[in-house]
Amino acid sequence: MADGATIDARRAWQLAAIAAAVAVLVFAASLASAWRLVELKIFDHFSTLAPPPLSPDSPIIVAIDEPSMAEIGQRWPWPRDLHARLVTALRAAGAEAIGLDIIFSEPSTAAGDHALTAALGPDVVLAADETVIRTPQADQLIRVEPLAAFTASGARSGIVSISLDGDGVVRRVPAYADGFAARLLETAGGVAPAVPAGALIQGFGPPRSFQTVSYYQALDPGAFLPPDAFRGRTVIVGLSMQSAPSVDTGGPDVYATSDTVRSHRLLAGAELQATIFENLGGRHFVMPAPVVAVALAILAAAALAALSVWSGTGRITAAVSIAAVLGIFAASLLLLQYGRVFLAPVAPSLAFAGVAAIQSARDYAAERRRRMRITRAFSQYLSPVLVERLADDVSQLKLGGERRVLTVLFCDVRGFTTISEEMKDDPEGLTRLMNRLLNPLSDVILKAGGTIDKYIGDAIMAFWNAPLEDPDHAVHAIEAALAMLDAVDALNAEREREAAGSERAPTPLRIGVGINSGDCVVGNMGSDFRFNYSALGDPVNLASRLESETKNFGVSILVGEAAARLVGGRIALAELDLVKVKGKSQAVMVSTPVPRATADALAWHAALIADMYAGMLRADGPRFEVLGKELPEVAGFYRILRDRLAAGR
Repeated sequence: MADGATIDARRAWQLAAIAAAVAVLVFAASLASAWRLVELKIFDHFSTLAPPPLSPDSPIIVAIDEPSMAEIGQRWPWPRDLHARLVTALRAAGAEAIGLDIIFSEPSTAAGDHALTAALGPDVVLAADETVIRTPQADQLIRVEPLAAFTASGARSGIVSISLDGDGVVRRVPAYADGFAARLLETAGGVAPAVPAGALIQGFGPPRSFQTVSYYQALDPGAFLPPDAFRGRTVIVGLSMQSAPSVDTGGPDVYATSDTVRSHRLLAGAELQATIFENLGGRHFVMPAPVVAVALAILAAAALAALSVWSGTGRITAAVSIAAVLGIFAASLLLLQYGRVFLAPVAPSLAFAGVAAIQSARDYAAERRRRMRITRAFSQYLSPVLVERLADDVSQLKLGGERRVLTVLFCDVRGFTTISEEMKDDPEGLTRLMNRLLNPLSDVILKAGGTIDKYIGDAIMAFWNAPLEDPDHAVHAIEAALAMLDAVDALNAEREREAAGSERAPTPLRIGVGINSGDCVVGNMGSDFRFNYSALGDPVNLASRLESETKNFGVSILVGEAAARLVGGRIALAELDLVKVKGKSQAVMVSTPVPRATADALAWHAALIADMYAGMLRADGPRFEVLGKELPEVAGFYRILRDRLAAGR
């Protein structure tokens, strides 16, 4: 058997291999586009859980909405001189920068274009568009700019184009250096930071989270709005309906964003540009963790999982895994909230759970194999209940030999030679008879918690207090012996009923039982090819000798002195005599179980005889501390009583 250090080293290498394999597989899977969409859904939930507040200088939305269409009374698109009036009114109201999220790429009426050209200036940013048309032959970039007359008047243009992720959701900050929101931020006196490719947009809430006024109100702010409503503010003008369209209904110039996961509403293009403006101005955008960081996080999670199952797996493993996954998700959320970095928790969580699950499955399979080995090894000589206890707690089993105080029982059939002679013409019948006897005797032993060591022809050897501890092993062994006598009586009665009416009555079966306790060595004994769980030691030999001595005493059960001491009066035992068995230099007192009333009578008669002989002894002579040892006459009395008890049995 491998020692503990070898087992630990083997488990360490196995866990390292499992952790490395799981980390590689999870990392490879995390590169798939479908996986990344799952991670982006996590970002949607995390980024909208506690969005940052809007800054005091966040843009105001001038919405081209339902009330404005009703007030103006014209169908869209509206005349450009109306937009010129709006720009003039906003500038007069103190707006610092004005963004028109409207593409003026085609000429309109001469009067309208002239009016808008006159109203525009360096404080205005107009919308431009950039589209890539992909064909098998080549990719074609198409850019749509405002009329040259408008930009010649000092107005700037900025690209309002956005990109969608694979699930149709806007999450990325546009990578254009001349993006609409970036140009508007610069116009308002800010500095647009260089945003790395792939930066994620931080949302600020559901539709209409930004301060919003209707277009018709902005045309005459003095009449409809509080004083200085636009002073020093950035204004974005664009389509933004009051009833924000849902995912199901859709609408023009509206987009699904991270906020859609909670609000189930689409965000208007003007509000999306305001969101990008606030991300740039407040540095709120979120950077995806680099690939190297993701790989290290996956590897670290796999390594932590290996450490958590190093000492073993069990019911607590699931709880530890759940706690670890929750911790990984919490760490990812905190990193996003305070570090503005999104390291998706899915891959590290799967790495941790994968390592824990694989090792748990391996340990479960090993446990099943171990239980099967124990069941196969001990089911032949332990009761099913004890086999289950051993399988549940293998620490109670120490294979290979250990010292332990055992109570050993030997049982042999009396007169087996005579029975064999009578049935010499029916060997099959003799085998059936022995099986009929040994089955109930074995059942009694197992039910009493004993371990059947071996069958030796018509004899049984059993012991108590191994492999499972039994504090009352001596009591249980004697109780088993008494129950074995009852089982033999029941079998004899059954055989007599079966033989009723026949010419020849069956020979009654009788057994002798020897019981002794003491230090033994117990464990797997044998060779590399065949072994048995057995006990060795002097107490075993004495128990076997006591079984033979039952013939001389004429009783069915003889109990050794050591076993009698362990019983401690819980079973009535009558001391019979000192016996010097073969191989022993000193005699031992032997006892036999008797009914409690008989034991009381024995004690009374022994005391009476002691009184009778007391006067014959010198004053300093031996005392009757152990009856039967000092006076041969007392021992003779026990023999007489023994014969009477035997006749009664």
